[in-house]
Amino acid sequence: MTHFISTIAIFSDVGRGLREGFFMFWETLWALVLGFTLSGVVQAFIPKEKLQAKLGNHGPKAILRASGYGMASSSCSYAASAMSKSLFAKGADFTSAMVFMIASTNLVIELGIVMLILLGWQFMAAEFVGGPIMIILLALAGGFVFTTALVQSARQRLTKPASEQHDHGAMSGVSVERQEELERTSMGAKFRSKAAWADASSYAVADVTMLRKELVIGYTVAGLLAALVSNRFWNTLFIHGHGVWTVFENALVGPLIAVVSWVCSIGNVPLAAALWSGGISFGGVISFIFADLIAMPLILIYRKFYGTKLTVRVVGLFYVVMVIAGLLTQGIFNVFGGVPSRRAIGVAGAHFEWNYTSYLNFVFIAVAIAVWWLARNRAKYGGGIGYAIDPVCSMQVRTDDAPATASHEGAIIYFCSDRCKERFVANPQRFVGAGATPEGMDPLNSIAEGIGEKPSPRTIPEIDPICGMTVDPATAAAHRSVGDRDYWFCSTGCAATFDDHGGQNGATDLEHGDPLYPKDSNSPRNDFGPRMR
Repeated sequence: MTHFISTIAIFSDVGRGLREGFFMFWETLWALVLGFTLSGVVQAFIPKEKLQAKLGNHGPKAILRASGYGMASSSCSYAASAMSKSLFAKGADFTSAMVFMIASTNLVIELGIVMLILLGWQFMAAEFVGGPIMIILLALAGGFVFTTALVQSARQRLTKPASEQHDHGAMSGVSVERQEELERTSMGAKFRSKAAWADASSYAVADVTMLRKELVIGYTVAGLLAALVSNRFWNTLFIHGHGVWTVFENALVGPLIAVVSWVCSIGNVPLAAALWSGGISFGGVISFIFADLIAMPLILIYRKFYGTKLTVRVVGLFYVVMVIAGLLTQGIFNVFGGVPSRRAIGVAGAHFEWNYTSYLNFVFIAVAIAVWWLARNRAKYGGGIGYAIDPVCSMQVRTDDAPATASHEGAIIYFCSDRCKERFVANPQRFVGAGATPEGMDPLNSIAEGIGEKPSPRTIPEIDPICGMTVDPATAAAHRSVGDRDYWFCSTGCAATFDDHGGQNGATDLEHGDPLYPKDSNSPRNDFGPRMR
């Protein structure tokens, strides 16, 4: 019976922990959606040259811009990390990108409101005093700590071709060619383009997909710690009643508690309130709140983004500037008598209530659904690759400014001209049904059609499976048949390479989407695939 009761108690505690974790997630949901959506927009809409001009260094003007951009963005640590990664990948200076992240999590109104409610106006004011201190320290030290070699390596890690990536590039579905086209397109044209918004949505969904494990682990562990670990335990890690040594020790330990507590974003404010009630120094609480960016889930995310070596330096420098900012903030408030004396602060339990957070969450849930739907249907709007094949003449057409389009069975079909569209609309099954063959646009076909004769069919362009070049089967240098599939090659050398791979084995690899062109080649993937005979 005792064993049964203990089991029930364990399940009850775990249930409380999961409930705590859910409401931590609920408190930051709208900020998460906003942050990841903005991250997608930056990746799809903002040209590298513009970011390099605005944030391409860590001089005073760039730091001020990065701080301003951060204050105007999401307050969620997870979303801020994704946003800063996008800025860096698009050409922003690494130190400026880190400044953006600090500003977006420590100089925002939402965090100030929560601190005002749970801790009081002094803590809210301390946020806007200590935040600039951290930014100044980071700007001064970043150029020395973040070496050129490590930063270049991290940028290459983020900007390598999608075919080589295991994470973000492959999941977004936006090709390198399409991204280059977006870079060349004017901002106004992109804002009016459904394809561009679909690409932005694809980037946002890819960011969430890449970080989904860290998000789930982070909120779950934070909830379990909040439910299973008492505030008294956290308080035992701080010393009390030793004057200036207490202030130093509390400021040093505060960020370490943030690391092991797994609580970040606005979710760390309730724990900060509990620590303050337990007797922690003002500077210790401030340094703990600032340290949401080095909570364990964020460290794992940094490692995934930038690699282990640069992550160690980021976390180390963040820790130092957070400790110093906490100490200096307490010193400033001591001078002006601003350190609060009241410590009896009640922390509300996790529960649902109708407030501004709930209303914003429901609005942004609708936004999240729209973003997901756009990403899922990006091909319908011409997102992703940015090109389509006219089914009438087989010409490649830019989806962003195709001369004509038509809807067929829920999909958008793109055409090189109104004439091709008219032929398609007159008999769609002739061009998309079983056995359909494009007619081509050569002069002989046009003359034949003009005198009432049936035009000669034009072969569909194929992709050389070795080098990725487009090949016209009618003039291909070599041809191979494996089973019921045909392959065409641009040269006898590519055909020989195909044969060297065993022919049948190579064909099997192609059926699974793995072209055989050399790894150091910059050729595109075989998107057309081998033709069934």
